Amino acid sequence: MPLTPSRTKYRKRQKGSLKGNAKGGATLAFGEFGIQALGRGYFTSAQIEASRVAINRHMKRKGKLWIRVFPHCPVTKKPQETRMGKGKGPVEYYAAQIKPGVMLFEVSGVTLSIAREAMRLADSKIPFRCRFVAREDQV
Repeated sequence: MPLTPSRTKYRKRQKGSLKGNAKGGATLAFGEFGIQALGRGYFTSAQIEASRVAINRHMKRKGKLWIRVFPHCPVTKKPQETRMGKGKGPVEYYAAQIKPGVMLFEVSGVTLSIAREAMRLADSKIPFRCRFVAREDQV
């Protein structure tokens, strides 16, 4: 089941802007290794789930995984071949708005090589550039 907010104040919202860098959540807070966004874009709940599954499968459910992003933003879509006007379309899915520097996932309790490979597999599911990061004392 994809991640969605349990309740929201408003069903639909405006797109907003993705310019600028991350204000918070840009450092390792929980785990020893992590994957950090270098690009910007929308990270859908389905992509978050696919990345989570890829990491957990490679780690064979050893260690601990933290998901540092949540899809709060509803993305709407109008049906195909619909004329202009007639209002905003229904909510299709939820996405997280990602800016450069945001920590996406963190893991601990596994070796450097296992964590690096797990993050590489997750990176292939992510629609923007990312990098692997580790704590200074782990390298």
